[in-house]
Amino acid sequence: MLEVHPIKVLLVDDQPMVGEAVRRMLADEPKLEFRFCPDPAAAIETANEFKPTVILQDLVMPDIDGLQLVKYFRANPGTREVPLIVLSSKEEPTVKAKAFALGASDYMVKLPDKLEVVARIKYHSKGYVALLERNEAYQELAETQREMAAELARAARYVQSLLPAPLATGAIKVAWKFVPSTQLAGDMFGYHWIDKKHLALYLLDVSGHGVGSALLAVSAGNVLSSNSIPGADPRDPGAVVTKLNDMFQMDRQDGKYFTIWYGVYKPATKTLAYCNAGHPPALLLSGGVLHSLEADSPAVGMMPEMPYETRTATLTEGARLLVFSDGILEIEKVDGAMWPFSDFLERLQTELGVAGDLIGRHLDYVRELGGKEVLADDFSMMDVRF
Repeated sequence: MLEVHPIKVLLVDDQPMVGEAVRRMLADEPKLEFRFCPDPAAAIETANEFKPTVILQDLVMPDIDGLQLVKYFRANPGTREVPLIVLSSKEEPTVKAKAFALGASDYMVKLPDKLEVVARIKYHSKGYVALLERNEAYQELAETQREMAAELARAARYVQSLLPAPLATGAIKVAWKFVPSTQLAGDMFGYHWIDKKHLALYLLDVSGHGVGSALLAVSAGNVLSSNSIPGADPRDPGAVVTKLNDMFQMDRQDGKYFTIWYGVYKPATKTLAYCNAGHPPALLLSGGVLHSLEADSPAVGMMPEMPYETRTATLTEGARLLVFSDGILEIEKVDGAMWPFSDFLERLQTELGVAGDLIGRHLDYVRELGGKEVLADDFSMMDVRF
């Protein structure tokens, strides 16, 4: 909550008579505090303790030059921005110019009428209080942003903790990489054995970014990983996606929808059943041929009572499947042109013939292609080897 700042006037003058005169001028002003400092050597210390909203300072005092004191006030962090009205016994253009050059805010020949003194004090104090309130608002905003960033970081760590561990051993190996464009992403993927004979694999991409997209991605991912979709056999991708569409209509999800590729692999028959709802086609390298597992169905949530179909593909020994979000291929190049899909396919086909970390190489390439480390969209990719 912003602090309420009263008007606080500090007068630095070696003449007690002037101090008393100014005190009387300000005595009947509500919400105004006055402090008189007759010793110029103690002016900086007094100002640091009193925290004035305006300083009145005489230019002619013993032991210290008034213009030099103006410099001290402006060099002191606690009074650097406090309005400073210098007081002089006469109008001297040369002295006035020097005072302004050193940082004085105003100049008065002492002492003018009470109305003028009060008006100038209120005018300068109002501007300084507004500066203090703005700085406090910025500080509160910065603190709020720090707290929000910390909360988002914790939420991002939670979302990433839901992702499965890579499979590095066994007949089926899965490697993946997930790089969100913001702390909270709308991508979610996973894989799990439905039973001993069927392996489910899925990757979904919620529209938009931020908290709402991440929450929907987590919700849909939890439904898929639990194998508990009422009325849908998890081994039937079309039935699963049809039920997801019933559950996550965009008019009940703040206008958000998601694309998804969901597949089920059956090792006994080396068949892959899959359903694609508005998602980039997965790429299957089987028998030395790269197949694009296309589909023309709309994204989940866009059309109610939409039936989704299951398609199948037969895999040869050593087949390889790439499932990904559009963040790995919809890249705006440095020259402003979009990376053609045909170039993307050609590059991946080449990369599939090279040993090592295909996903890591592709991430480095699209960062170089776009000319920036942070991508415009979430980067999610699974590399499945059978």
